[in-house]
Amino acid sequence: MNRNHQTLIGALLCVVLIGCSSTDSGETESAVQPENPTTAVTPVVPEPAEVDAPQPVRQPESREEQSANLYSRPASKAVLAESLVLGADMAGRQAQLDQLRLPSEPLDREAYTHFDTNPVHLVTESPVSTFSIDVDTASYSNVRRLLNQGALPRQDAVRVEEMINYFSYTYPTPTSTDAPFAVYTEVGPSPWHPARHLLHIGIKGYEVPEADLPPANLVFLIDVSGSMQSPDKLGLLKSSLKMLAKRLSAEDRLAIAVYAGAAGTVLESTPGSERAKILSAIDALTAGGSTNGGAGIRLAYSLAEQGFIADGINRVILATDGDFNVGTTDTEALKNLVEEKRASGVALTVLGFGGGNYNDALMQELAQIGNGNAAYIDSLNEARKVLVEEIGSTLNMIAKDVKIQIEFNPDTVAEYRLIGYETRHLNREDFNNDAVDAGDIGAGHTVTALYEIALTGSEGTLVDPLRYGRGEERIRPADAELAFLKLRYKLPDSDSSRLITRPIERSSMIGDLARTSDNYRFSAAVAGFGQILRGGQYTGEFDLAAAERLAAAARGDDADGYRGEFLGLVRTAEALSGS
Repeated sequence: MNRNHQTLIGALLCVVLIGCSSTDSGETESAVQPENPTTAVTPVVPEPAEVDAPQPVRQPESREEQSANLYSRPASKAVLAESLVLGADMAGRQAQLDQLRLPSEPLDREAYTHFDTNPVHLVTESPVSTFSIDVDTASYSNVRRLLNQGALPRQDAVRVEEMINYFSYTYPTPTSTDAPFAVYTEVGPSPWHPARHLLHIGIKGYEVPEADLPPANLVFLIDVSGSMQSPDKLGLLKSSLKMLAKRLSAEDRLAIAVYAGAAGTVLESTPGSERAKILSAIDALTAGGSTNGGAGIRLAYSLAEQGFIADGINRVILATDGDFNVGTTDTEALKNLVEEKRASGVALTVLGFGGGNYNDALMQELAQIGNGNAAYIDSLNEARKVLVEEIGSTLNMIAKDVKIQIEFNPDTVAEYRLIGYETRHLNREDFNNDAVDAGDIGAGHTVTALYEIALTGSEGTLVDPLRYGRGEERIRPADAELAFLKLRYKLPDSDSSRLITRPIERSSMIGDLARTSDNYRFSAAVAGFGQILRGGQYTGEFDLAAAERLAAAARGDDADGYRGEFLGLVRTAEALSGS
């Protein structure tokens, strides 16, 4: 078909498309309603005409009218689909494809921060690794949502440390808030590289019984914009918030602010004992309009400051899909706003909902800067986990600005690679700088980090030695230690940090993977799974089936079924990747 034929057929199809608007069977002419309901539209009422009177020539529809009528005229969709093959430019084709999408089908505008997988470091060149802890779990539940929908996640949606830390591990428990951490280490073989090892680091926060939690001053900041009008968004959000509201006591207080095109207060600060009033306010929430998130955040912090409880929990809980599209939409401006407000002593928890336009990147940044945590709610079961089972760790911070630094001994360790935490790196000098912000940990939280290491002189090294390299004199005996661990943190009401240190002895290494703990093997299985979803750059022949076998053998006590659910997700990913 030559260009002249394409042009002629395209023109004929335009005529057909216009004709469909006036000749479709059973349709009645009506004014097209604009997107802005405040703009009045006066319908045109035709004068009565005699039977044989000539009919006026109908003007062609505007582009807006054609778009609005597409969904009500099946024949038009068929014509439009046919026109896609007639030589339209790429931008035009995408616009047409967007028009073909059913109203119930959201466009995939999900936003994720791009990051590269951590590389291998030579200990002789870079012996120190420093990072902020991460207690967020949003990546795991979001990946679960995508897999359950039949799609493998984008690589940037997978943050391996959040997948590992979704699960609790049986680490030693501290006995006092004055020393709120217990540190656990274990070294054993790497499941995906027999000549390499994993250094497993576990931190357990002090557990505060729910009855002993301090009173809470909470502000629900709820996104009621048009993008939230979906059962898996506002519908699930309302059910989730009801779960939390029912846990409040008379000493707790709760306020509700909403934002769409503008921000407003739905419920002034109210005692938790007035449950009917709180639940009624949640039930009344409806969605509509664009999203002015910046105005909502300002209002929520203002309400939290008004109801501030000294020595209590003061927190804004932002529930949204992250689609900020009017008002303060600049990421840096929002981050600066949250950073400014955290100085008031009010923390920020972010609950993500829904898909299609979920802004994971912004939600993560806001939670990190707001001295809070981020979770993704894909089901009522996840809402129960975050807001009921783990309410203490979600809301009650026991330490802030928690940083980890590992110094590897080059006499025993040749290479190392931190698995995950790519977005949590800190400079070496940041470790001792109390002005540098880092992650916060809640009561009872466990935090796990894994390093893959290659011993000096082993076959597990990935980097060739330098021809002209020269060693340095060492302080420690050659084979005494693998590494030296340092953990720095601040108590919630302090601006000065405290330090915990621990050597990691070579003699503590376990030579057989089967003899390692369930903690070790299950976390390794989750780490392997996450790395494979990110492309498997360092996992070699280790595949999803191997990850499933390793996790199944280390499932242990799984009263809540979360580890069993993980096995199902691995099988789903295996089926999807196989197809």
